[in-house]
Amino acid sequence: MKPSDPDRPSVILREHVYDGIEEFDQKLPNWWLFTLYIAIVAFVLVWVAYYQLPLGLLSSTERVERRMALIEARKQAELEATLATLNNETLREMSTDPGHTGSGKLIFESKCAACHGLELDAVLNGIKLPGVPLVDDVWIHGSEPLQIMHLVTNGSPDLTKGMIPWKSQLSASEIAQVVSYILSQKTH
Repeated sequence: MKPSDPDRPSVILREHVYDGIEEFDQKLPNWWLFTLYIAIVAFVLVWVAYYQLPLGLLSSTERVERRMALIEARKQAELEATLATLNNETLREMSTDPGHTGSGKLIFESKCAACHGLELDAVLNGIKLPGVPLVDDVWIHGSEPLQIMHLVTNGSPDLTKGMIPWKSQLSASEIAQVVSYILSQKTH
């Protein structure tokens, strides 16, 4: 291709010929263009229908919120069912079962030991931890098993000075296991 050739455009294209077809000068096939145009129109219609018109379709945020509400309702139902079957005597019996106390110890060490210490004395290497000791005879919110279960489940009455509620992080059976572990350590 010569730049001085008057029949050629002023843009200099690389000379590239394959099977007698010079590239850069061919139109796209009509079927390809129609497919592209249909895809663009379909995208715009779907976008308007899904995001702009209230057709009853839920956004991802609404779907997640509904799912979370369902999970919370199930956890609350499980908690209520567990609490209905528990009393002080059954929690004391659980505190003598090595299966319950072993599971409770693992949960306690991973969740509760940061504030109450591994030995339940609220001390770690001579440093006082923010939680209260759980092995002494002085209990702020009651020392009965169901009172302890209520405290672990719902947290202390004043959350700024006490324990957080664990019902959103632990199941009712896990809370019962933690309480059985605490009771097993208190009786020793």
